[in-house]
Amino acid sequence: MDIKILGPGCKNCETLERVTKQVVAEIGIEAVYEKVTEYEDILAYGVMSTPGLVIDGVVVLSGRVPTPRALKELISSL
Repeated sequence: MDIKILGPGCKNCETLERVTKQVVAEIGIEAVYEKVTEYEDILAYGVMSTPGLVIDGVVVLSGRVPTPRALKELISSL
């Protein structure tokens, strides 16, 4: 699974990264992570509000940090 965290490095971006890594480890999925911090690159995904989460090239979340439970449900449904 290819996971990108979109955001300039704010507290919410860091929280999303931490929660995402925690949930992916709990599920037992292998993933490659990338932080996308350049605004031009973030906008290329159509994300206007950070943080954003891209999984396997698809934007699945933007503008908020979900609870671990909600994120687990989201990732499990992919």
